[in-house]
Amino acid sequence: MDQVQDRKTPVHLWIVGVVSLLWNAFGGYDYTMTRLRDMDYLSNVPGMSAEEVLAYIDSFPIWAQVGWGLGVWGSVLGSILLLMRSRHAVTSFAVSLFGAILSFSYQWFDPPAPPAMSEGGMAMVPVFIVVVVALLLYYSYRQKNNGVLR
Repeated sequence: MDQVQDRKTPVHLWIVGVVSLLWNAFGGYDYTMTRLRDMDYLSNVPGMSAEEVLAYIDSFPIWAQVGWGLGVWGSVLGSILLLMRSRHAVTSFAVSLFGAILSFSYQWFDPPAPPAMSEGGMAMVPVFIVVVVALLLYYSYRQKNNGVLR
C-alpha cells in the first residue's frame, strides 16, 4: 500500500495565517461598513465628512469597485485557505493582488483623490496594501512548492 507522507504544518504558517486573517478581516470590515453606508464608521476618516467619503467612493467606475471587492475578499479567502493548508490560497491571493492593483490604479491615475486620502501617510496605504498582498502571494506560492499546501 502506498501511504502519503503528511508534512507537519510549520509554526510560521500558523503565524502568517492568523496575522494575515486579522489584517484582511479589517479590510473586510472596512468594505462592509462602507458598502452598508455606515455614517458613524465613515465619519472616522480624518479631514473628511462621511458624506464626502461616500461621494468619493460612489464616483469610482464599476471596474474599480469590482477590483476593490476582489482585492478585499480574495485576501480574506486566501488567509482562510492558507490556514486550511489549501493550495488554492495561491490563486486567491493572485486574484486579490489583481483586484487591489485594479482598484488602486483608478485612485492613482484617474481623478486625484481628496487631499485627506492622498497626502502624508494616507498616500502610502495603497502601496503598503499591494506589497502585503504580493508578499502573501509569494509566501503561499513557496509553501505550495514546499509541499505544505495541498
